[in-house]
Amino acid sequence: MTLPDGSIVPRLPGFHHWMWDGAFCGSIDFRWQPGTTALPPHCPGHIGYAVVPWKRGRGCATLALRLLLPEARALGLDYVELTTHPENHASRRVIEANGGVLVERFTTVPQLGSVESLRFRIHLQPPPRSDVPDPDSLDGLLTGWPDLDQRGLRQAQHEHRLAN
Repeated sequence: MTLPDGSIVPRLPGFHHWMWDGAFCGSIDFRWQPGTTALPPHCPGHIGYAVVPWKRGRGCATLALRLLLPEARALGLDYVELTTHPENHASRRVIEANGGVLVERFTTVPQLGSVESLRFRIHLQPPPRSDVPDPDSLDGLLTGWPDLDQRGLRQAQHEHRLAN
């Protein structure tokens, strides 16, 4: 993979999901390094996301991140790290709403532009107990997430896999 400065580094495994509410809302990506929670210096975080401007402020990224965390847990990671620019208050709220805790203010490596950033960590708890209802049975309880539900996100993931 070629970085912005032209240097070449090995590509990490990862996957990409679309956020979908009947129409495209954005995407969320996950990358990791097998066998460890640590990431190489050129990769500042495990998860990145983007929401199209006309869907921002509706909770799409918050819900997408919440739905992605069990996938990270299933890979055996103890935590995930996400980074954002200090002035990106919306992204900070998304991360914090999912249990993210600020662990450091840092400057990215030169290959990524030496930009000031914030690193958040979300500790991944043990899997939920088996006596907790299946999330699909809770569709009517997803309040505060207008136009986006778990089933819609899963359908978008399925459609994306079929297209690729």
